[in-house]
Amino acid sequence: MNGFIKWFDSKSKLKRWMLLILIGIALICYGTAEILVLKEMSFEELAKIIATFVIGVLATIFGLVFFNKRTLEILIESTDDRMKDKSNVNVKSLIFNKKVYHQGPNIVVIGGGAGLNTVLSGLKKYTDNLTAIVTISDYGEGISESRKELQTMPLDDVKDSIVALSSDTKDGQLDKLFNYKFTDGKLRNLTFADIYFSAMKNINKDFSDSIIKSNEVLNIVGKVLPVTLDEMNITAELQNGYLVTEKSKIAEVVYEKVTKINRIYLNPTNCRPAPGVLEAIKEADCIIIGPGSLYTNVIPNLLVNGVAKAIKESTGLKVYISNIMTEPGQTDEYSVSDHLNAIIEHCGKGIVDYCIYDTGEIVPEYIKKYNLEGQDLVDSNVDKVKGITFLQRNLSTISDGCIRHDPELVAESIIELICDDLKYQDKQNDPQYLMLNNKLREDKRINKIKKQMAKDQRRNKKVNKSSHKSKFRSKYNDRIESIKQADEMIKLKEQKMKKEAKKAKKIKENKMKQENQLQEDKEVLEFRKEYEKSMKQTSTAKRDPQTLPKSQRGRKRKTPQEIREEMLKKLEDSDLK
Repeated sequence: MNGFIKWFDSKSKLKRWMLLILIGIALICYGTAEILVLKEMSFEELAKIIATFVIGVLATIFGLVFFNKRTLEILIESTDDRMKDKSNVNVKSLIFNKKVYHQGPNIVVIGGGAGLNTVLSGLKKYTDNLTAIVTISDYGEGISESRKELQTMPLDDVKDSIVALSSDTKDGQLDKLFNYKFTDGKLRNLTFADIYFSAMKNINKDFSDSIIKSNEVLNIVGKVLPVTLDEMNITAELQNGYLVTEKSKIAEVVYEKVTKINRIYLNPTNCRPAPGVLEAIKEADCIIIGPGSLYTNVIPNLLVNGVAKAIKESTGLKVYISNIMTEPGQTDEYSVSDHLNAIIEHCGKGIVDYCIYDTGEIVPEYIKKYNLEGQDLVDSNVDKVKGITFLQRNLSTISDGCIRHDPELVAESIIELICDDLKYQDKQNDPQYLMLNNKLREDKRINKIKKQMAKDQRRNKKVNKSSHKSKFRSKYNDRIESIKQADEMIKLKEQKMKKEAKKAKKIKENKMKQENQLQEDKEVLEFRKEYEKSMKQTSTAKRDPQTLPKSQRGRKRKTPQEIREEMLKKLEDSDLK
Protein backbone atom coordinates (compact mmCIF):
# COMPACT_ATOMS: atom_id res chain seq x y z
CA MET A 1 0.00 0.00 0.00
CA ASN A 2 2.88 2.37 0.88
CA GLY A 3 4.44 1.70 -2.54
CA PHE A 4 1.16 2.61 -4.26
CA ILE A 5 0.83 5.84 -2.25
CA LYS A 6 4.37 6.91 -3.28
CA TRP A 7 3.17 7.14 -6.88
CA PHE A 8 1.05 10.12 -5.77
CA ASP A 9 3.95 11.85 -3.99
CA SER A 10 4.67 15.41 -5.21
CA LYS A 11 8.28 14.45 -6.02
CA SER A 12 7.16 11.76 -8.45
CA LYS A 13 5.48 14.33 -10.76
CA LEU A 14 3.04 11.68 -12.02
CA LYS A 15 -0.32 13.05 -10.84
CA ARG A 16 -0.55 15.60 -13.65
CA TRP A 17 -0.20 12.91 -16.31
CA MET A 18 -2.66 10.63 -14.53
CA LEU A 19 -5.17 13.49 -14.50
CA LEU A 20 -4.57 14.15 -18.21
CA ILE A 21 -5.17 10.47 -19.02
CA LEU A 22 -8.42 10.47 -16.98
CA ILE A 23 -9.62 13.64 -18.76
CA GLY A 24 -8.84 12.07 -22.12
CA ILE A 25 -10.69 8.87 -21.27
CA ALA A 26 -13.65 10.89 -19.97
CA LEU A 27 -13.84 12.91 -23.20
CA ILE A 28 -13.66 9.75 -25.31
CA CYS A 29 -16.43 8.18 -23.25
CA TYR A 30 -18.54 11.35 -23.51
CA GLY A 31 -18.15 11.49 -27.29
CA THR A 32 -18.98 7.79 -27.65
CA ALA A 33 -22.04 8.16 -25.41
CA GLU A 34 -23.31 11.11 -27.47
CA ILE A 35 -23.08 9.05 -30.65
CA LEU A 36 -24.99 6.17 -29.04
CA VAL A 37 -27.71 8.30 -27.41
CA LEU A 38 -28.57 10.71 -30.21
CA LYS A 39 -30.84 9.25 -32.91
CA GLU A 40 -30.55 12.30 -35.10
CA MET A 41 -27.86 14.98 -35.04
CA SER A 42 -27.17 18.17 -36.86
CA PHE A 43 -23.90 19.12 -38.51
CA GLU A 44 -22.97 21.30 -35.52
CA GLU A 45 -23.59 18.46 -33.05
CA LEU A 46 -21.51 16.08 -35.20
CA ALA A 47 -18.59 18.54 -35.30
CA LYS A 48 -18.83 18.98 -31.53
CA ILE A 49 -18.76 15.20 -30.92
CA ILE A 50 -15.78 14.71 -33.29
CA ALA A 51 -13.84 17.55 -31.60
CA THR A 52 -14.54 16.07 -28.15
CA PHE A 53 -13.46 12.62 -29.31
CA VAL A 54 -10.21 13.92 -30.92
CA ILE A 55 -9.28 15.99 -27.86
CA GLY A 56 -9.91 12.97 -25.63
CA VAL A 57 -7.72 10.69 -27.76
CA LEU A 58 -4.87 13.24 -27.92
CA ALA A 59 -5.06 13.89 -24.16
CA THR A 60 -4.92 10.14 -23.47
CA ILE A 61 -1.96 9.61 -25.83
CA PHE A 62 0.05 12.55 -24.43
CA GLY A 63 -0.76 11.47 -20.88
CA LEU A 64 0.44 7.89 -21.51
CA VAL A 65 3.62 9.05 -23.29
CA PHE A 66 4.70 11.48 -20.56
CA PHE A 67 3.59 9.09 -17.79
CA ASN A 68 5.88 6.39 -19.20
CA LYS A 69 8.69 8.92 -19.72
CA ARG A 70 8.49 10.07 -16.11
CA THR A 71 8.31 6.44 -14.91
CA LEU A 72 11.53 5.71 -16.81
CA GLU A 73 13.19 8.77 -15.25
CA ILE A 74 12.19 7.63 -11.75
CA LEU A 75 13.54 4.15 -12.46
CA ILE A 76 16.91 5.44 -13.64
CA GLU A 77 17.15 8.02 -10.85
CA SER A 78 16.73 5.28 -8.27
CA THR A 79 19.14 2.78 -9.86
CA ASP A 80 21.88 4.87 -11.50
CA ASP A 81 24.57 6.11 -9.09
CA ARG A 82 25.56 8.86 -11.50
CA MET A 83 22.17 10.53 -10.98
CA LYS A 84 22.69 11.31 -7.30
CA ASP A 85 21.97 14.90 -6.31
CA LYS A 86 20.63 15.68 -9.80
CA SER A 87 17.25 17.00 -10.81
CA ASN A 88 15.46 17.48 -14.14
CA VAL A 89 17.04 14.34 -15.55
CA ASN A 90 16.89 14.03 -19.31
CA VAL A 91 15.95 10.56 -20.55
CA LYS A 92 17.84 10.92 -23.83
CA SER A 93 21.00 11.68 -21.89
CA LEU A 94 20.48 8.73 -19.56
CA ILE A 95 19.81 6.30 -22.40
CA PHE A 96 22.94 7.66 -24.07
CA ASN A 97 25.00 6.96 -20.96
CA LYS A 98 23.87 3.34 -20.91
CA LYS A 99 23.94 2.57 -24.62
CA VAL A 100 26.49 4.72 -26.40
CA TYR A 101 29.34 4.10 -23.96
CA HIS A 102 30.12 0.84 -25.75
CA GLN A 103 29.39 2.33 -29.19
CA GLY A 104 31.13 5.67 -28.67
CA PRO A 105 34.25 6.80 -30.53
CA ASN A 106 37.53 5.06 -29.76
CA ILE A 107 39.71 7.86 -28.37
CA VAL A 108 43.40 7.65 -27.40
CA VAL A 109 44.88 10.41 -25.22
CA ILE A 110 48.69 10.73 -25.08
CA GLY A 111 50.49 12.82 -22.48
CA GLY A 112 51.02 13.14 -18.76
CA GLY A 113 50.43 15.36 -15.77
CA ALA A 114 47.38 17.46 -14.96
CA GLY A 115 46.62 18.29 -18.61
CA LEU A 116 46.07 14.64 -19.52
CA ASN A 117 43.79 14.08 -16.53
CA THR A 118 41.68 17.11 -17.47
CA VAL A 119 40.96 15.67 -20.92
CA LEU A 120 40.20 12.21 -19.51
CA SER A 121 37.77 13.46 -16.86
CA GLY A 122 35.83 15.36 -19.54
CA LEU A 123 35.75 12.65 -22.22
CA LYS A 124 34.66 9.84 -19.89
CA LYS A 125 31.12 11.30 -19.97
CA TYR A 126 30.85 10.58 -23.71
CA THR A 127 32.50 7.19 -24.19
CA ASP A 128 34.18 4.39 -22.28
CA ASN A 129 36.33 3.52 -25.31
CA LEU A 130 39.11 5.63 -23.83
CA THR A 131 42.80 4.74 -23.70
CA ALA A 132 45.28 6.89 -21.78
CA ILE A 133 48.91 6.40 -22.85
CA VAL A 134 51.00 7.99 -20.11
CA THR A 135 54.61 8.87 -19.38
CA ILE A 136 56.71 6.60 -17.17
CA SER A 137 59.41 8.85 -15.73
CA ASP A 138 60.27 10.22 -12.31
CA TYR A 139 59.57 13.79 -11.21
CA GLY A 140 62.69 13.95 -9.08
CA GLU A 141 61.34 13.02 -5.66
CA GLY A 142 63.58 11.08 -3.35
CA ILE A 143 63.38 7.31 -3.76
CA SER A 144 63.42 5.42 -0.48
CA GLU A 145 65.19 2.12 0.15
CA SER A 146 61.77 0.47 0.50
CA ARG A 147 60.76 1.62 -2.96
CA LYS A 148 64.02 0.25 -4.34
CA GLU A 149 63.28 -3.07 -2.67
CA LEU A 150 59.78 -3.13 -4.16
CA GLN A 151 61.32 -2.30 -7.55
CA THR A 152 58.42 -0.02 -8.39
CA MET A 153 58.51 2.18 -11.46
CA PRO A 154 57.60 5.91 -11.32
CA LEU A 155 53.82 5.59 -11.52
CA ASP A 156 52.65 9.12 -10.72
CA ASP A 157 50.99 9.66 -14.11
CA VAL A 158 49.50 6.14 -14.23
CA LYS A 159 48.01 6.61 -10.78
CA ASP A 160 46.58 10.06 -11.57
CA SER A 161 45.06 8.84 -14.85
CA ILE A 162 43.32 5.96 -13.09
CA VAL A 163 41.89 8.42 -10.56
CA ALA A 164 40.73 10.72 -13.39
CA LEU A 165 38.89 7.84 -15.11
CA SER A 166 37.29 6.52 -11.93
CA SER A 167 33.63 7.11 -11.08
CA ASP A 168 34.69 8.43 -7.66
CA THR A 169 35.04 12.09 -8.64
CA LYS A 170 33.06 13.88 -5.89
CA ASP A 171 34.43 12.41 -2.66
CA GLY A 172 37.90 11.76 -4.08
CA GLN A 173 38.43 8.75 -1.81
CA LEU A 174 40.42 6.85 -4.45
CA ASP A 175 42.68 9.86 -4.96
CA LYS A 176 43.27 10.19 -1.20
CA LEU A 177 43.91 6.44 -0.90
CA PHE A 178 46.41 6.29 -3.79
CA ASN A 179 48.30 9.36 -2.57
CA TYR A 180 48.43 8.32 1.09
CA LYS A 181 52.13 8.35 2.02
CA PHE A 182 53.57 6.28 4.85
CA THR A 183 55.95 8.14 7.16
CA ASP A 184 57.36 5.46 9.48
CA GLY A 185 59.42 2.33 9.27
CA LYS A 186 60.42 0.54 6.09
CA LEU A 187 57.43 1.97 4.23
CA ARG A 188 58.68 5.54 4.59
CA ASN A 189 58.11 7.69 1.45
CA LEU A 190 56.00 4.91 -0.08
CA THR A 191 52.43 5.60 -1.15
CA PHE A 192 49.56 3.15 -1.09
CA ALA A 193 49.67 3.16 -4.91
CA ASP A 194 53.29 1.89 -4.86
CA ILE A 195 52.34 -1.04 -2.63
CA TYR A 196 49.16 -1.77 -4.61
CA PHE A 197 50.90 -1.91 -8.00
CA SER A 198 53.77 -3.93 -6.53
CA ALA A 199 51.26 -6.48 -5.22
CA MET A 200 49.43 -6.56 -8.58
CA LYS A 201 52.74 -7.12 -10.34
CA ASN A 202 53.56 -10.08 -8.08
CA ILE A 203 50.09 -11.56 -8.63
CA ASN A 204 50.07 -11.17 -12.44
CA LYS A 205 53.82 -11.74 -12.93
CA ASP A 206 53.93 -8.81 -15.35
CA PHE A 207 53.85 -5.06 -14.83
CA SER A 208 51.79 -4.30 -17.95
CA ASP A 209 49.18 -6.94 -17.05
CA SER A 210 48.99 -5.56 -13.51
CA ILE A 211 47.95 -2.13 -14.84
CA ILE A 212 45.44 -3.63 -17.31
CA LYS A 213 43.91 -5.77 -14.54
CA SER A 214 43.76 -2.68 -12.31
CA ASN A 215 41.48 -1.08 -14.89
CA GLU A 216 38.98 -3.89 -14.23
CA VAL A 217 39.52 -4.16 -10.47
CA LEU A 218 39.01 -0.43 -9.90
CA ASN A 219 36.10 -0.31 -12.39
CA ILE A 220 37.35 2.73 -14.28
CA VAL A 221 36.03 4.08 -17.58
CA GLY A 222 38.37 2.99 -20.38
CA LYS A 223 41.93 1.87 -19.66
CA VAL A 224 45.37 3.24 -18.80
CA LEU A 225 48.56 2.03 -20.51
CA PRO A 226 52.19 2.98 -19.78
CA VAL A 227 53.92 4.15 -22.96
CA THR A 228 56.88 1.86 -22.23
CA LEU A 229 58.08 -0.61 -19.61
CA ASP A 230 61.76 0.20 -20.24
CA GLU A 231 63.74 2.70 -18.19
CA MET A 232 62.82 6.11 -19.60
CA ASN A 233 65.30 8.88 -18.77
CA ILE A 234 64.64 12.24 -20.40
CA THR A 235 67.72 14.25 -21.44
CA ALA A 236 67.54 17.85 -22.68
CA GLU A 237 70.13 19.45 -24.96
CA LEU A 238 70.19 23.23 -24.56
CA GLN A 239 71.03 25.74 -27.28
CA ASN A 240 74.40 26.44 -25.64
CA GLY A 241 75.30 22.74 -25.89
CA TYR A 242 74.74 21.99 -22.20
CA LEU A 243 73.09 18.62 -21.38
CA VAL A 244 70.56 18.14 -18.56
CA THR A 245 70.05 14.49 -17.64
CA GLU A 246 67.45 14.89 -14.86
CA LYS A 247 63.84 15.62 -15.79
CA SER A 248 63.15 17.59 -12.62
CA LYS A 249 66.11 19.95 -13.20
CA ILE A 250 65.52 20.86 -16.87
CA ALA A 251 63.48 24.00 -16.19
CA GLU A 252 65.83 25.13 -13.40
CA VAL A 253 68.99 24.77 -15.50
CA VAL A 254 67.41 26.47 -18.54
CA TYR A 255 66.41 29.39 -16.33
CA GLU A 256 69.88 29.66 -14.75
CA LYS A 257 71.75 29.41 -18.06
CA VAL A 258 69.43 31.98 -19.71
CA THR A 259 69.02 29.77 -22.76
CA LYS A 260 66.38 27.57 -24.42
CA ILE A 261 65.87 23.86 -25.07
CA ASN A 262 67.23 22.79 -28.45
CA ARG A 263 65.93 19.22 -28.34
CA ILE A 264 65.20 16.34 -25.99
CA TYR A 265 65.88 12.64 -26.35
CA LEU A 266 65.40 9.44 -24.39
CA ASN A 267 68.25 7.62 -22.75
CA PRO A 268 68.43 4.81 -23.78
CA THR A 269 67.09 5.75 -27.21
CA ASN A 270 65.64 2.31 -28.03
CA CYS A 271 62.70 2.31 -25.58
CA ARG A 272 60.12 -0.24 -26.72
CA PRO A 273 56.38 0.50 -26.54
CA ALA A 274 54.42 -1.38 -23.89
CA PRO A 275 52.02 -4.14 -25.02
CA GLY A 276 48.78 -2.72 -26.40
CA VAL A 277 50.07 0.80 -27.11
CA LEU A 278 50.55 0.52 -30.88
CA GLU A 279 47.32 -1.51 -31.25
CA ALA A 280 45.32 1.17 -29.40
CA ILE A 281 46.73 3.90 -31.66
CA LYS A 282 45.99 1.86 -34.79
CA GLU A 283 42.32 1.30 -33.81
CA ALA A 284 41.68 4.87 -32.61
CA ASP A 285 39.03 7.09 -34.20
CA CYS A 286 40.68 10.11 -32.61
CA ILE A 287 44.17 10.62 -31.12
CA ILE A 288 44.56 13.49 -28.63
CA ILE A 289 48.05 14.86 -27.88
CA GLY A 290 48.38 17.17 -24.88
CA PRO A 291 47.86 19.44 -23.10
CA GLY A 292 50.80 19.18 -20.71
CA SER A 293 54.48 20.00 -20.26
CA LEU A 294 55.74 20.02 -23.84
CA TYR A 295 59.28 18.74 -23.28
CA THR A 296 58.71 16.45 -20.29
CA ASN A 297 55.21 14.95 -20.71
CA VAL A 298 54.16 15.27 -24.36
CA ILE A 299 57.15 14.84 -26.70
CA PRO A 300 58.87 12.02 -24.69
CA ASN A 301 55.87 9.72 -25.33
CA LEU A 302 56.16 10.35 -29.07
CA LEU A 303 59.89 9.45 -29.03
CA VAL A 304 59.28 5.86 -27.92
CA ASN A 305 60.02 3.52 -30.84
CA GLY A 306 57.07 3.13 -33.21
CA VAL A 307 54.67 5.54 -31.48
CA ALA A 308 55.10 8.53 -33.84
CA LYS A 309 55.02 6.23 -36.88
CA ALA A 310 51.81 4.55 -35.68
CA ILE A 311 50.16 7.97 -35.19
CA LYS A 312 51.13 9.09 -38.71
CA GLU A 313 49.77 5.87 -40.24
CA SER A 314 46.51 6.01 -38.25
CA THR A 315 43.32 6.90 -40.14
CA GLY A 316 41.84 8.62 -37.08
CA LEU A 317 41.79 12.33 -36.31
CA LYS A 318 45.05 13.64 -34.83
CA VAL A 319 44.36 16.56 -32.49
CA TYR A 320 46.76 18.66 -30.43
CA ILE A 321 45.32 20.57 -27.44
CA SER A 322 47.54 23.60 -26.88
CA ASN A 323 48.58 24.83 -23.44
CA ILE A 324 46.99 28.04 -22.15
CA MET A 325 50.05 29.38 -20.30
CA THR A 326 53.77 29.14 -21.01
CA GLU A 327 56.07 27.21 -18.65
CA PRO A 328 59.17 28.88 -17.14
CA GLY A 329 62.33 27.11 -18.27
CA GLN A 330 60.53 25.14 -20.99
CA THR A 331 58.30 27.18 -23.26
CA ASP A 332 59.14 30.80 -22.44
CA GLU A 333 57.64 33.19 -25.04
CA TYR A 334 56.26 30.24 -27.05
CA SER A 335 53.27 30.69 -29.35
CA VAL A 336 50.85 27.98 -30.51
CA SER A 337 52.98 27.62 -33.66
CA ASP A 338 56.16 27.19 -31.59
CA HIS A 339 54.57 24.31 -29.65
CA LEU A 340 53.60 22.57 -32.89
CA ASN A 341 56.97 23.22 -34.53
CA ALA A 342 58.72 21.61 -31.55
CA ILE A 343 56.57 18.47 -31.97
CA ILE A 344 57.14 18.40 -35.76
CA GLU A 345 60.92 18.86 -35.36
CA HIS A 346 61.09 15.87 -33.02
CA CYS A 347 58.59 13.57 -34.80
CA GLY A 348 58.20 14.81 -38.38
CA LYS A 349 55.20 16.07 -40.34
CA GLY A 350 51.83 14.31 -40.32
CA ILE A 351 51.72 13.92 -36.55
CA VAL A 352 48.92 16.52 -36.10
CA ASP A 353 45.85 17.31 -38.27
CA TYR A 354 43.99 19.70 -35.96
CA CYS A 355 45.04 22.08 -33.21
CA ILE A 356 42.53 23.39 -30.65
CA TYR A 357 43.70 26.45 -28.71
CA ASP A 358 42.12 28.81 -26.20
CA THR A 359 40.62 32.20 -27.04
CA GLY A 360 42.69 33.81 -24.29
CA GLU A 361 39.73 35.70 -22.81
CA ILE A 362 40.88 35.66 -19.16
CA VAL A 363 40.58 38.28 -16.41
CA PRO A 364 43.83 40.34 -16.53
CA GLU A 365 44.37 40.12 -12.75
CA TYR A 366 44.88 36.35 -12.96
CA ILE A 367 47.33 36.74 -15.84
CA LYS A 368 49.23 39.32 -13.77
CA LYS A 369 49.76 36.75 -11.00
CA TYR A 370 51.23 34.32 -13.54
CA ASN A 371 53.45 37.06 -14.97
CA LEU A 372 55.08 37.44 -11.56
CA GLU A 373 56.08 33.78 -11.77
CA GLY A 374 57.58 34.23 -15.24
CA GLN A 375 54.57 32.83 -17.13
CA ASP A 376 52.38 34.38 -19.79
CA LEU A 377 49.53 33.47 -22.11
CA VAL A 378 50.54 31.30 -25.06
CA ASP A 379 50.46 33.63 -28.05
CA SER A 380 47.76 32.64 -30.57
CA ASN A 381 50.11 33.11 -33.53
CA VAL A 382 49.29 30.28 -35.96
CA ASP A 383 50.93 31.60 -39.13
CA LYS A 384 54.22 29.73 -38.77
CA VAL A 385 52.73 26.27 -39.38
CA LYS A 386 51.15 25.00 -42.59
CA GLY A 387 48.99 21.93 -43.24
CA ILE A 388 47.21 22.01 -39.85
CA THR A 389 43.64 23.14 -39.22
CA PHE A 390 43.39 25.52 -36.24
CA LEU A 391 40.25 25.74 -34.11
CA GLN A 392 39.93 28.54 -31.55
CA ARG A 393 37.62 27.61 -28.67
CA ASN A 394 36.87 28.76 -25.15
CA LEU A 395 38.75 26.15 -23.10
CA SER A 396 39.81 27.97 -19.93
CA THR A 397 38.36 28.27 -16.45
CA ILE A 398 39.52 29.67 -13.11
CA SER A 399 39.92 26.99 -10.43
CA ASP A 400 41.20 27.94 -6.95
CA GLY A 401 42.67 31.14 -8.37
CA CYS A 402 44.56 29.25 -11.11
CA ILE A 403 44.00 29.22 -14.88
CA ARG A 404 43.12 25.70 -15.99
CA HIS A 405 41.59 23.83 -18.93
CA ASP A 406 37.89 23.21 -18.32
CA PRO A 407 37.27 19.43 -18.68
CA GLU A 408 33.74 19.86 -20.04
CA LEU A 409 34.68 22.55 -22.56
CA VAL A 410 37.68 20.55 -23.81
CA ALA A 411 35.56 17.39 -24.17
CA GLU A 412 32.79 19.29 -25.98
CA SER A 413 35.32 20.71 -28.46
CA ILE A 414 36.73 17.25 -29.19
CA ILE A 415 33.32 15.57 -29.56
CA GLU A 416 32.10 18.42 -31.77
CA LEU A 417 35.13 17.90 -34.01
CA ILE A 418 34.41 14.15 -34.20
CA CYS A 419 30.74 14.84 -35.08
CA ASP A 420 31.81 17.27 -37.81
CA ASP A 421 34.15 14.63 -39.21
CA LEU A 422 31.34 12.03 -39.25
CA LYS A 423 29.10 14.58 -40.94
CA TYR A 424 31.81 15.25 -43.51
CA GLN A 425 31.86 11.51 -44.23
CA ASP A 426 28.07 11.59 -44.86
CA LYS A 427 27.30 9.66 -41.68
CA GLN A 428 24.57 11.97 -40.37
CA ASN A 429 22.20 9.00 -40.11
CA ASP A 430 24.76 6.83 -38.33
CA PRO A 431 23.53 5.98 -34.78
CA GLN A 432 26.93 6.93 -33.42
CA TYR A 433 26.66 10.42 -34.93
CA LEU A 434 23.03 10.90 -33.85
CA MET A 435 23.66 9.89 -30.25
CA LEU A 436 26.89 11.87 -29.93
CA ASN A 437 25.28 14.94 -31.44
CA ASN A 438 22.22 14.67 -29.17
CA LYS A 439 24.45 14.24 -26.12
CA LEU A 440 26.55 17.23 -27.14
CA ARG A 441 23.49 19.46 -27.59
CA GLU A 442 22.02 18.34 -24.29
CA ASP A 443 25.27 18.99 -22.40
CA LYS A 444 25.56 22.45 -23.93
CA ARG A 445 21.99 23.21 -22.87
CA ILE A 446 22.64 21.97 -19.31
CA ASN A 447 25.90 23.96 -19.06
CA LYS A 448 24.08 27.06 -20.23
CA ILE A 449 21.43 26.55 -17.53
CA LYS A 450 24.14 25.99 -14.90
CA LYS A 451 25.93 29.20 -15.88
CA GLN A 452 22.69 31.14 -15.72
CA MET A 453 21.89 29.66 -12.30
CA ALA A 454 25.37 30.57 -11.06
CA LYS A 455 24.88 34.14 -12.29
CA ASP A 456 21.50 34.32 -10.56
CA GLN A 457 23.00 33.04 -7.30
CA ARG A 458 25.77 35.65 -7.44
CA ARG A 459 23.19 38.32 -8.15
CA ASN A 460 21.08 37.20 -5.19
CA LYS A 461 24.11 37.22 -2.91
CA LYS A 462 24.90 40.76 -3.95
CA VAL A 463 21.32 41.83 -3.18
CA ASN A 464 21.41 40.16 0.25
CA LYS A 465 24.70 41.78 1.26
CA SER A 466 24.66 44.27 4.08
CA SER A 467 23.94 47.87 3.11
CA HIS A 468 27.14 49.34 4.58
CA LYS A 469 29.20 47.75 1.79
CA SER A 470 29.54 49.91 -1.29
CA LYS A 471 28.07 48.88 -4.62
CA PHE A 472 31.52 49.16 -6.21
CA ARG A 473 33.00 46.71 -3.70
CA SER A 474 30.15 44.23 -4.06
CA LYS A 475 30.45 44.33 -7.85
CA TYR A 476 34.22 44.11 -8.10
CA ASN A 477 35.01 42.17 -4.92
CA ASP A 478 36.67 39.30 -6.81
CA ARG A 479 38.88 41.68 -8.75
CA ILE A 480 39.80 43.62 -5.61
CA GLU A 481 40.86 40.42 -3.84
CA SER A 482 42.82 39.34 -6.90
CA ILE A 483 44.60 42.71 -7.06
CA LYS A 484 45.45 42.47 -3.34
CA GLN A 485 46.96 39.03 -3.86
CA ALA A 486 48.93 40.32 -6.84
CA ASP A 487 50.22 43.29 -4.80
CA GLU A 488 51.30 40.95 -1.99
CA MET A 489 53.19 38.82 -4.49
CA ILE A 490 54.84 41.97 -5.90
CA LYS A 491 55.94 42.98 -2.38
CA LEU A 492 57.36 39.52 -1.74
CA LYS A 493 59.18 39.62 -5.05
CA GLU A 494 60.58 43.10 -4.28
CA GLN A 495 61.80 41.88 -0.88
CA LYS A 496 63.43 38.92 -2.56
CA MET A 497 65.08 41.19 -5.13
CA LYS A 498 66.37 43.50 -2.37
CA LYS A 499 67.88 40.53 -0.54
CA GLU A 500 69.51 39.34 -3.75
CA ALA A 501 70.80 42.89 -4.45
CA LYS A 502 72.31 43.12 -0.93
CA LYS A 503 73.87 39.72 -1.38
CA ALA A 504 75.31 40.72 -4.77
CA LYS A 505 76.63 44.01 -3.31
CA LYS A 506 78.31 42.16 -0.46
CA ILE A 507 79.90 39.72 -2.88
CA LYS A 508 81.11 42.65 -5.01
CA GLU A 509 82.62 44.41 -1.97
CA ASN A 510 84.42 41.24 -0.90
CA LYS A 511 85.72 40.84 -4.42
CA MET A 512 87.00 44.45 -4.44
CA LYS A 513 88.73 43.89 -1.10
CA GLN A 514 90.41 40.77 -2.44
CA GLU A 515 91.54 42.62 -5.57
CA ASN A 516 92.94 45.52 -3.49
CA GLN A 517 94.76 43.10 -1.22
CA LEU A 518 96.25 41.33 -4.22
CA GLN A 519 97.36 44.68 -5.68
CA GLU A 520 99.00 45.67 -2.39
CA ASP A 521 100.77 42.31 -2.15
CA LYS A 522 101.97 42.72 -5.72
CA GLU A 523 103.33 46.22 -5.07
CA VAL A 524 105.09 45.09 -1.88
CA LEU A 525 106.65 42.23 -3.80
CA GLU A 526 107.85 44.59 -6.54
CA PHE A 527 109.23 46.95 -3.88
CA ARG A 528 111.14 44.09 -2.28
CA LYS A 529 112.60 43.02 -5.60
CA GLU A 530 113.65 46.57 -6.49
CA TYR A 531 115.07 47.12 -3.01
CA GLU A 532 117.12 43.91 -3.18
CA LYS A 533 118.33 44.87 -6.65
CA SER A 534 119.40 48.34 -5.49
CA MET A 535 121.17 46.89 -2.48
CA LYS A 536 123.00 44.51 -4.75
CA GLN A 537 124.06 47.36 -7.08
CA THR A 538 125.22 49.46 -4.10
CA SER A 539 127.38 46.67 -2.72
CA THR A 540 128.88 46.08 -6.17
CA ALA A 541 129.61 49.79 -6.65
CA LYS A 542 131.44 49.89 -3.36
CA ARG A 543 133.70 47.14 -4.56
CA ASP A 544 134.22 48.45 -8.13
CA PRO A 545 133.10 51.94 -9.29
CA GLN A 546 133.71 50.90 -12.92
CA THR A 547 130.70 48.58 -12.79
CA LEU A 548 128.32 51.57 -12.50
CA PRO A 549 126.84 53.12 -15.67
CA LYS A 550 128.83 56.07 -17.07
CA SER A 551 126.01 58.48 -16.19
CA GLN A 552 126.28 57.51 -12.50
CA ARG A 553 130.04 57.22 -12.06
CA GLY A 554 130.57 60.90 -11.18
CA ARG A 555 127.48 61.14 -9.00
CA LYS A 556 127.36 60.80 -5.28
CA ARG A 557 126.21 57.33 -4.32
CA LYS A 558 122.98 57.02 -2.32
CA THR A 559 123.06 55.25 0.94
CA PRO A 560 120.76 52.22 1.52
CA GLN A 561 118.69 54.32 3.93
CA GLU A 562 118.09 56.98 1.22
CA ILE A 563 117.12 54.35 -1.33
CA ARG A 564 114.68 52.77 1.14
CA GLU A 565 113.07 56.15 1.92
CA GLU A 566 112.76 56.92 -1.81
CA MET A 567 111.03 53.57 -2.46
CA LEU A 568 108.62 54.10 0.43
CA LYS A 569 107.71 57.53 -0.96
CA LYS A 570 106.97 56.02 -4.38
CA LEU A 571 104.76 53.41 -2.74
CA GLU A 572 102.80 56.11 -0.84
CA ASP A 573 102.31 58.12 -4.04
CA SER A 574 100.92 55.07 -5.85
CA ASP A 575 98.47 54.42 -2.95
CA LEU A 576 97.24 58.03 -3.13
CA LYS A 577 96.59 57.69 -6.84
